Amino acid sequence: MREINVGDIIFGENNLGLIAGPCVIENRDHSLKMSAAINDISDKVGIPIIFKSSFDKANRTSIKSFRGPGLEDGMRILSDVKSETGMKVLTDIHSAEQASAVAEVVDVIQIPAFLSRQTDILIAAAKTGKIVNIKKGQFLAPWDVKHIIQKVEESGSENILLTDRGTQFGYNNLVADMRAIPLMKEFGYPVIFDATHSAQLPGGSGGHSSGMREMIPTLARAAVAAGCNGVFMEVHDNVDIAKSDAATQWPLDKLLSLLTDLKKIHNSLR
Repeated sequence: MREINVGDIIFGENNLGLIAGPCVIENRDHSLKMSAAINDISDKVGIPIIFKSSFDKANRTSIKSFRGPGLEDGMRILSDVKSETGMKVLTDIHSAEQASAVAEVVDVIQIPAFLSRQTDILIAAAKTGKIVNIKKGQFLAPWDVKHIIQKVEESGSENILLTDRGTQFGYNNLVADMRAIPLMKEFGYPVIFDATHSAQLPGGSGGHSSGMREMIPTLARAAVAAGCNGVFMEVHDNVDIAKSDAATQWPLDKLLSLLTDLKKIHNSLR
């Protein structure tokens, strides 16, 4: 398997990389507070973490939902996070036109699950030269990811991460099929498991998604035991008032304990 290095963060067969942060950039102060706290936890548990937050949540259930600060302000905030904490950062794009501007700041460009088959956005992300984290669409089987990979590779990039975030299972539900981890790893790139979005119930509360936060540790532990090369988690210091995905963000004050468990599981398999 190809190793993907994001600074000193390694996603590979013998390494467990982590991606964590609030679902959406709520404001500058919150992003700086969260990144500093997550960075401190990273030091304590001994695993480097990429800070994640979205400048725009373009796929909210309701048109009235908070989307974020937008591209320009979002990039300014993520740039401040990098300069003040030294952390690597990741954010997602929602159109091909956003790729070049985002690439000036971030270390990893993420392709949202709903857009994982969109050829233009994949090509644009690949051509930036940045690492591209592709979230497998909920509507795709693990083996269908090969077609997505080919689009990125044929656009000149082999800096690829693959993320599984559950598969649609009936109405307003997802199932996390741990078989997806070894199946996707067969394509030769590291596979990350999104432990928080996999606990979602999309649109389960009518005007917004709900979820089963209590299942996040079970899913994360199972994924590490199944051999994933990284874990993705959205984290918030006050989940009850989070402006996006409140039902499935993991509480900041419980992050250290969970990451400690994941590290133990990973080390036991090495």
